[in-house]
Amino acid sequence: MNQSVIQLHRPGQLQLSALPPLSLYIHLPWCLKKCPYCDFNSHESAQRDFPEQRYLDALRADLESSLPLVWGRSVHSVFIGGGTPSLFSPDAIDRLLSDVRALLRLEADTEITLEANPGTFEKDRFKAFREAGVTRLSVGVQSFDDRFLQALGRVHSADQARAALDEAARHFETFNIDLMYALPGQTLADLDRDLDIALGFNPPHLSVYHLTLEPNTYFAKFPPALPDEDLAYEMLDRITERTGLAGLSRYEVSAYARAGHRCFHNWNYWQFGDYLGIGAGAHGKLSFAHRVLRQVRWRDPQLYMDNALKGQPMASEEEVAPAELPFEFMLNALRLREGFPLALFAERTGLPLSRIMPALQQAEAKGWITRDPASLRPTERGFDFLSDLQELFLPDPGR
Repeated sequence: MNQSVIQLHRPGQLQLSALPPLSLYIHLPWCLKKCPYCDFNSHESAQRDFPEQRYLDALRADLESSLPLVWGRSVHSVFIGGGTPSLFSPDAIDRLLSDVRALLRLEADTEITLEANPGTFEKDRFKAFREAGVTRLSVGVQSFDDRFLQALGRVHSADQARAALDEAARHFETFNIDLMYALPGQTLADLDRDLDIALGFNPPHLSVYHLTLEPNTYFAKFPPALPDEDLAYEMLDRITERTGLAGLSRYEVSAYARAGHRCFHNWNYWQFGDYLGIGAGAHGKLSFAHRVLRQVRWRDPQLYMDNALKGQPMASEEEVAPAELPFEFMLNALRLREGFPLALFAERTGLPLSRIMPALQQAEAKGWITRDPASLRPTERGFDFLSDLQELFLPDPGR
């Protein structure tokens, strides 16, 4: 590591009264096919011919080398993302989680999420993941209409999506459906049909994403014709209305859940909690009494494995500058529909609330937030102009 553990515990500009909850993110980078909208660190492996066991060896070595940074801390959630983690065999997931339990202290009720693609669905595969210790499945459906699945470059069909969700509902007490909207050529009636099917599975959790054209993707180079902004807003309003009638409440910009089924892992992100990220290209954020550390693993899977097995999984790590912490905190916390306690800012950043008071006053004057002495929450208008609201907390270049 570039910084010794002793250096990380030396006095500094911040003063954190307590460390936040700790989560573990594990990145499995392979997928059957790279989707044209995807900007994640994913790599095609159409025949499932990736080096599964060597990658598991590298993950264990990565975790072992990171242990001094999290000694004595318990893990509250584990999220296995990708790529397409369900490409890995249930035996591999069982081994991975056994290694995690052997090296880290997991809370008794630790949430363990696995992202799954209906294109990797096989009979009893999800059941085997449950038996391996996964407690929550997140199924990347995106749409139940074959026209839109083809436009999105997905490898599964609508029938496969339904079969996968039947299996998920049978074996998991809690699961998530990922849906996308504002798709090429999509109408409000098309969206309603997707919602009819999704809500028909009585999902405990629904994540809904506006299709965006991200840089360095196929869609960025060859952009499809998307619904206009007014129609996209109308679609989001329809999603919020219909999920509410179905008993799911919107607790974050893109997340809807039944009572008791919020995703703790993402909730921890949004409250500026800590997460150790292992795997190719994984990012991490770890707090210490006087500083906050950012880490990034090697992005290329082969390079990652070679280095992690030598005990050098990190491509870079650096302290977050105190001037950047207010924006990083608010970028996450303002996504929460119910807002957050104002005391959380000082607790998670080690900075006094006075550091963001001018920006809070601006946001309040614009009608983007409401606050009292104890808490803050975005208004409906603030949610509509979330990016503008978050930008108020960017570092002042003159300071």
